Amino acid sequence: MKDINGVIGSPRNFLEEEIEKDIITGKVQDGVLTRFPPEPNGYLHIGHAKSICLNFEIAKKYGGTTNLRFDDTNPAAEETKYVKSIKNDIRWLGYQWDNKAYYASDYFDQLFDFAIQLIEQGDAYIEELSPEEIATYKGEPTSPGKDSPYRNRAKEENLRLFREMKEGIHEEGKYALRAKIDMSSPNMHMRDPIIYRIKKDVHHRTGDKWKIYPMYDFAHGQSDSIERITHSLCSLEFRNHRPLYNWIIEKLGIFPSRQIEFARMNVAYMITSKRRLRKLVEHNIVEGWDDPRMSTISGMRRRGYPPAAIRTFCDKVGITKRDNLIDMALLESCVRDELNQTAKRVMVVLDPIKVTITNYPEGQSEQLTIINNPEDEDSGTRKLSFSKHIYIERGDFMIDPPKKYFRLGIGRNVRLKGAYILHGEEVIMDGDQVVEVRCTYYTDSKSGSDTSGIKAKGTLHWVEQSTAQDIEIRLYDRLFTDPTPDQHEDRDFMDFVNETSMVTITAKAEQSLKESIPGDQYQFMRKGYFVHDQEAGDQLIFNRTVTLRDSWAKKQKK
Repeated sequence: MKDINGVIGSPRNFLEEEIEKDIITGKVQDGVLTRFPPEPNGYLHIGHAKSICLNFEIAKKYGGTTNLRFDDTNPAAEETKYVKSIKNDIRWLGYQWDNKAYYASDYFDQLFDFAIQLIEQGDAYIEELSPEEIATYKGEPTSPGKDSPYRNRAKEENLRLFREMKEGIHEEGKYALRAKIDMSSPNMHMRDPIIYRIKKDVHHRTGDKWKIYPMYDFAHGQSDSIERITHSLCSLEFRNHRPLYNWIIEKLGIFPSRQIEFARMNVAYMITSKRRLRKLVEHNIVEGWDDPRMSTISGMRRRGYPPAAIRTFCDKVGITKRDNLIDMALLESCVRDELNQTAKRVMVVLDPIKVTITNYPEGQSEQLTIINNPEDEDSGTRKLSFSKHIYIERGDFMIDPPKKYFRLGIGRNVRLKGAYILHGEEVIMDGDQVVEVRCTYYTDSKSGSDTSGIKAKGTLHWVEQSTAQDIEIRLYDRLFTDPTPDQHEDRDFMDFVNETSMVTITAKAEQSLKESIPGDQYQFMRKGYFVHDQEAGDQLIFNRTVTLRDSWAKKQKK
């Protein structure tokens, strides 16, 4: 283990305080080893992102490493495609597990032997009650349960039946292996929990070799111990599982991994239940697990959230012992801060209106130099065409504007970004609809060499008509209208789906976007941050990552 004298004692959270105690007292001697143990039955989400960052960063801080281990003990729900997506998500976040990926299925033989050991010690028995009967015998949290009539089955019979379960002789549900602990314990998890059950589904790695599979509570602690995980960092929902975690390790006499719990990530307007996320996919509320409105890491990646922004967000949220609801505005702020530094600025008109510059020569054009990103001096510049005919936003023009309206109006001056100052002259109407604005420009007002002396308080983005690219824009908003859609006892979370969470429009973009490729990120000037959709192929489709400001909060106050 590398020297960590400069680390211990520095500002830290409660998890780090506990780890430091273990280091100082000698409980940890060979280095800190953590693990991230996802079940490969779905895609990772924002809550997993916190766990990933926490486990990898804490191990790194104390000179240790982190294992990636798949909890693949339920073959009915697990698939190789989920394994691949999880690995991809972790790498994308910026982390790499040590050596190789591990699997609970790597230890099935050893876990079986552990179960045999418990039976031989008199600490486990074969149950024959139905699931409903088991639940009845367990009782209520406020009253003790009662012993199963099979609790004191002879050891030899328990061993025989357990081996028969392994051989596939018995049907699913006929038998189960239970730990023999305490049916009067106030902790329901300690009332003789099931640790093995019969399942005859084909496993994505072991095929049909196994007919029985360990429960999570049995496989988790032993897998930690086999790998010599020093600290098993879990969310608070596993707090009541810790006594069982410790009981099994103690009964088996194996390496004592230590479980410590922290508050899970709860973000307003997001859900992190795999079951509910799957429902959104199956009911076609979203396009798939990587829909940019989803709380999945793959969805956030497709939306354009930079991995650095997610890491920063997890760091700012911090590590606590109590569950709380995190404002989504904090996540979006982290995204804006990151993209402000890295995203190229381009001009895109979302709701175009034609502008004709009447005193600019017909058929003439010129190339203007535009800075790619004023926050990044190494981002360089690009050339844009300028001519007599351009587009501006419809909302940037008023026929009779009020005094403090600093955009284009009849008799008003306004500057075009990187170009000239325009003066509004007249408007062409089609009924009540403005179809064209006619302006003049000041020939000596070119940006960077303006000698006109003309003042213009407002600056507009624009796109030259002849070189404009038609692009598809998907304006994404929050998927739910309620900050906690899954916390209503009397209503289904689907009742709160935001019907306008995706609006698709066609816009006019500057010519440089013709060369854009999927994954490229931009700030559309004055409109927000956008990303070239990773599934767009050869099409120019852009997803709104986040607005320039928190427009949602402002919208809710109206």
